[in-house]
Amino acid sequence: MAKQPGDPADVVSIRIDAPPEKVWHLVSDLARMGRYSPENRGGWWIKGKPGEAGSWFQGFNRHRWVPWLTHAKVVESRRPYVFAFDVLESRARWTYRLEADGEATVVTETREITKRPPLPSRVISDSGVIGKDRDELMTSGMRATLEAMKAELEA
Repeated sequence: MAKQPGDPADVVSIRIDAPPEKVWHLVSDLARMGRYSPENRGGWWIKGKPGEAGSWFQGFNRHRWVPWLTHAKVVESRRPYVFAFDVLESRARWTYRLEADGEATVVTETREITKRPPLPSRVISDSGVIGKDRDELMTSGMRATLEAMKAELEA
């Protein structure tokens, strides 16, 4: 069964040898996110000032041959330490917390289900068409995303 509101959040952390400001540019750049994430292909701002709390964006995702759009609202934006948004369809809150560690940054990405997703989202998720074990796919995708960011910033 998929994660429910109140279940523990998925949490993945990584240390990147780059200052928080450089990492911030990657975690808050919707268009470039597709370069790092195995599922997200990018996004664009649709309302409000890009990157600020209260702004809305659309994300474009793909799992195998299945594409879909998401709609998200930035709920916290404290440059260069926190970037968080709620996805309307999945009712998931995605948060990137950046903590300076000397000249490096510890990045912690979390995914938490804040409310029960609407029926159409639950049906699609439970069908397996976007992955058999959706929660495990999300956790492995978070890890892959952060590792790809690390590789780019440390190159």
